[in-house]
This record gives sequence, C-alpha cells and structure tokens, in this order.
Amino acid sequence: MQRHLGDYRVRPGDEVDLKTLPTRVDPIYASKKDYRRLLEAGTRELSDLQRLLYAHDRYCLLLIFQAMDTAGKDGAIRHVMSGVNPQGCQVFSFKHPSPEELDHDFLWRTHRALPERGRIGIFNRSYYEEVLIVRVRPEILHAQRLPHTALDEGKIWEERYRSIVDSEAHLHRNGTRIVKFFLHLSKEEQRKRLIERIDDPDKNWKFSEADIIQRKAWDAYMQAYEDCLTSTSTCEAPWHVVPADDKKNARLIVSQIVLDTLKALPLAYPQTTKARVEQLRLLRQALEQD
Repeated sequence: MQRHLGDYRVRPGDEVDLKTLPTRVDPIYASKKDYRRLLEAGTRELSDLQRLLYAHDRYCLLLIFQAMDTAGKDGAIRHVMSGVNPQGCQVFSFKHPSPEELDHDFLWRTHRALPERGRIGIFNRSYYEEVLIVRVRPEILHAQRLPHTALDEGKIWEERYRSIVDSEAHLHRNGTRIVKFFLHLSKEEQRKRLIERIDDPDKNWKFSEADIIQRKAWDAYMQAYEDCLTSTSTCEAPWHVVPADDKKNARLIVSQIVLDTLKALPLAYPQTTKARVEQLRLLRQALEQD
C-alpha cells in the first residue's frame, strides 16, 4: 500500500526509532519511464513555483539534507532541482570547518550561507553535523577551542539542540521556511553501494577509506540521528525520514514534499497599480509611434 507523504514527517514529540522506520517502501513510480515522467513533471512545477517565490519576495526556502555516506544526497539535489533557474537556487556543501569558522560559534558558517528572500537554499550537510559526527567523534569537539564550561558532555548536546531549534524558529518568523530530509539508508544497501564504487572505475573517485571508518560507527551514528531527529523536529522546521534504499523513489518523495511546502505558502505575483497600468499604456503608445 502506498504511504502518505505525511508518514515520513517526524512530528514534534515523536520518539524516533530508526529500526522501526522503513528504508524501502512500495515505489511511487510504475516503471523507469514513469519515474522520468513524474520527475520531469515535478521539476516543471517546481520551476514555476520558484519564479513565483522570487517574484513574491517575502519568503525563502531552506532545504537541509543529512544522511550516511552513499545515501544519495547529491543525486536527490541534482535531480529534484534540475529544472530550477540557477539564479534562484543556491547549493552549499559543508565539509571540515576552516580555522576561521572554528573561531566562531557552530552556527556561524552555515548562517552566512542562508538564502535570500525569493530564493531556494540547499544545505548538503549542515549545522546538524555539529550534533552528529561531532557527537560520534568527540575529538572533533575538543579541537573546537570552546570554553571548558561548554564541554560538559552531559548537557552540550541538549544545549546545541536548543540553539538549533531557537535559531530555526527565528528564521521561520522572518520568512524562511525550513524543510529537513534524513535519507534513511540500510546498512546492507550502503555495503552494496560501497562495493559498486570500488568495482566501477567511473565511480572510484567517489570511494573514500573514510567511508569504511564511518561505517564501523554505524550504531553510534544511528543513535545520534535518533536523538537529533527527536529533539529538533518542530512544526516550523520538520524533519522527514525518507526511505533511501530506492534512489528514484526517494527523489520523487523529496520532490513532492518540496512542492507541497511551496504550495502551502501564500504566494502571488505583485499587483500592478492603476497608476502603473496607465504608465505602461503611455509607454506602449510611445513605442508604437517610434
């Protein structure tokens, strides 16, 4: 039975247990041809909505993608956003922080990349790394030169969750709509994809020994994700746990959630005043006589 899109949303107060959530569901599409048709229809509709978002100039959209390695973040972003005008869309990938970034609070480097009104911003990884990889690998935390009072591991994660929730609420109040995706990949599917990257010469460049190191900490990452999703999914900035073992299906689910978010906004093209109509009439008349 086809799941409703709302089934993927983590509601405030939900206790997330990733072991009970599917990594694969019945596909939305009936065939490869049907998948292409649905994706192309979605990208066309998204393109129209993005132009309306830009013209309305009161809201912006921030999409956040988090996942384990090989879950398909890059492909989802590339395919779902393929029809959007590049001038209206900004994609940022956040890797290891620079020395300058480490001299600021953990939200600083990502907040500098927030989208302007009328635009769609995409974070491929984000400030959530600071409660995920940093939690699993505490040596990263201790390299951040924080005050000793901030390094109490009994409360630092709850404090960071609170900082994130407060920040996202502030952004929402000021017109930024935030939608967060966790691409939920099974450990077995990741194993297959890593082997594929090794076996296919054209995909060798994607493979990193670091992926194997991260994989060894799978259970710790799942616990970090569960706590993060439980603590930071709000009405204003919800998380969606998207089954990611089927890349095509994941892209269609992401596409529809993005479309639904934009369609829920009270967007409209600016109204032309009577004075402007008269001005345009005179300008047109002048052009006809030129």
